[in-house]
Amino acid sequence: MTRSLVLAAHGSALPETADAVDGTGAGDGAGAVGAGGGGCAAGLVGAAGLVGAGDGGAAADGVDGVGAVERLARAVRALTGAPVSVGYLDHRAPSLPEALAERPGSVVVPLLLGDGYHRTVDIPAVARAFDCAVVPGLAGERAVALALYDRLRAAERAAGGAADAVVVAGAGSSRPGGADGTRTAARQLRALLPVRVPVAVAYCSAGAPGPAEEVARLRAAGFRRVAVAAHLLAPGRFTRTLARLPDTWAVSAPLADHTRLATLIATRYAQAEPEPCPRGSRGR
Repeated sequence: MTRSLVLAAHGSALPETADAVDGTGAGDGAGAVGAGGGGCAAGLVGAAGLVGAGDGGAAADGVDGVGAVERLARAVRALTGAPVSVGYLDHRAPSLPEALAERPGSVVVPLLLGDGYHRTVDIPAVARAFDCAVVPGLAGERAVALALYDRLRAAERAAGGAADAVVVAGAGSSRPGGADGTRTAARQLRALLPVRVPVAVAYCSAGAPGPAEEVARLRAAGFRRVAVAAHLLAPGRFTRTLARLPDTWAVSAPLADHTRLATLIATRYAQAEPEPCPRGSRGR
C-alpha cells in the first residue's frame, strides 16, 4: 500500500509565490522526525497517506485560506508522490477525524507554526484513534525563518526600500511554550538581517505585546521604517489586522505556500518513523 500523508492545517491562507534565499539548501531546517511527534503507528510502510491537520479557524472566514492550504497540499503531493489531504479541527470540512477515517494509518503533519494545544493535545488525540503517526509541526525550523526572510524582503521591495526595524508577529498561544516557534523565528531572522536592524516579537492574540504596541514602541524610539513580518501560515483575520496597522513601512505575506515549507513537510514525511503505541492507545 502506498504511504500517505495527512496535512494538519491551521486553516490560514497562503500566498502564491516565494523568493529564494541564495546559498541555502532546499531541506534547511527539516530535522529528524519520529520520536516526540506526538502520535503512534503500527508501521508506516503500510500507511495510507499524508494528512495535514489544521485548526480551521483562519480559513473559516473566506476562500483565501482554503485555497492557500490546497496549494500547499498540491506542492507537497508533487514533491512526495504520496496521497495528500487536509483535515481541520474546527469550522471547516473535512474535519480531521473525517480525513483520517478516509486514510487510517496515515502520517499526520500539523500545519502549525507553534506547539500550542492543537499540536500537543488535540491532533495526537484524534490521530491515535486511527492508528496514525503524528510527526513534529513546523515550529522552530530554519526553513520557516528563511521563508519569513523571503516574504519580508519581498514586502520591503514593494514598499520601496529596506526596513530599519522589524516586528515578527505570530498568532500567540496561552499554552506554555506554545509561542516558542515565533520567538525562535525572530532570533533566526535577526541573524539574517543587518546588525543595525532590531527585531521585536509580538502576538496577534493570547499574548503580549501586540503588534500595534510594538510598532508604536519602535517608532517612539526613532525608527521610521518599521516592517511587520507575519509569522502566520495563511491569510485570515490576523493578516487583515496586520494589514490595517498604522505607521508600518511594510507587512509581509503569510508563509504556507512558500516552497521551503512544502519541502520541510515532504522531508518530515520521508523521515517519518513508526512509534510504539502505548497499551490501549489504538482503540477506534
